[in-house]
Amino acid sequence: MTTGDSAISAAKMCKSYGTHAVLRDVDLTVDQGTVYALLGPNGAGKTTIVRILSTLIRADTGEIRVMGHDVVAGRDAVRAAIGVTGQFSAVDNLLTGEENLRLMADLGHLDRRIRRARVAELLEQFDLTAAARKPLSTYSGGMRRRLDLAMTLVGSPRLIFLDEPTAGLDPRSRRTMWQIIRELRASGVTIFLTTQYLEEADQLADRVAVLDLGAVVAEGTPADLKRRIPGGHIELRFDAPHSLRAAGELLPTATSDVDQLTLQIPGDGSVTAVRHLLDQLHDARIDVAGLAIHTPDLDDVFFAVTGHACAPGARTEQQAVVS
Repeated sequence: MTTGDSAISAAKMCKSYGTHAVLRDVDLTVDQGTVYALLGPNGAGKTTIVRILSTLIRADTGEIRVMGHDVVAGRDAVRAAIGVTGQFSAVDNLLTGEENLRLMADLGHLDRRIRRARVAELLEQFDLTAAARKPLSTYSGGMRRRLDLAMTLVGSPRLIFLDEPTAGLDPRSRRTMWQIIRELRASGVTIFLTTQYLEEADQLADRVAVLDLGAVVAEGTPADLKRRIPGGHIELRFDAPHSLRAAGELLPTATSDVDQLTLQIPGDGSVTAVRHLLDQLHDARIDVAGLAIHTPDLDDVFFAVTGHACAPGARTEQQAVVS
């Protein structure tokens, strides 16, 4: 590949099983050295895209190149350039962590001296040195997932497919995996990430594509996608009903919730807007118990472009709270 070439380029990619269209005219372009997140619910077609791009299955139609090679005519070259980590760990439970890595090195035909050094390097990089010679039965879910990714990296691929790599992990293990992904990107590795976790895409991705019912319905940087969606507001919380009523009369565009004693005022949450609002309330001698700022997040984007919310528990809300 030459500098400036895309790591992934796909145009009009389609895939059907019988009469069921899994992918419908999907276009993707992934720049080298970036993290590209494919966001969507179960059944949207995310794993099918990964399987096509990694040459495990063929698309019905489409022009698809990975690391400069056609995925059909240059299948072997594509496979030599990529690594794939799926939703479920591919480690061998009968081996130790070190033995799993050595097995992958043997399968990759690494020279013995290179193999030894590479295994040691990966054990250290993924904080598995202390557990290297322990059976896999002693590994936590996070450790197994880190080992799985380490095995993917034995051959030093420049493009890695991570298909929901943090599914089922606890928050601490998930954030550890995020840090590893950031470090890989910093080293120049391109990462194609599928996820249901909106916060994951927001934290890691340079660009995000939203996939729904087999089609890309939105694509851009996380910031660009969020800027397209209206709905930002400032929420005021009051201690007494009379304060809520007074604020409602002062701010006729606001929406009140009498039960929660809150008032929502449309706005972008900027410092200027917040200061102006608080000055109005202060001049009117209206006491405010608390303030929260909501700006559109990827959940709002997802709902706006698909018509339904993301997976339960995947929502992330960008809020600043002042009491």
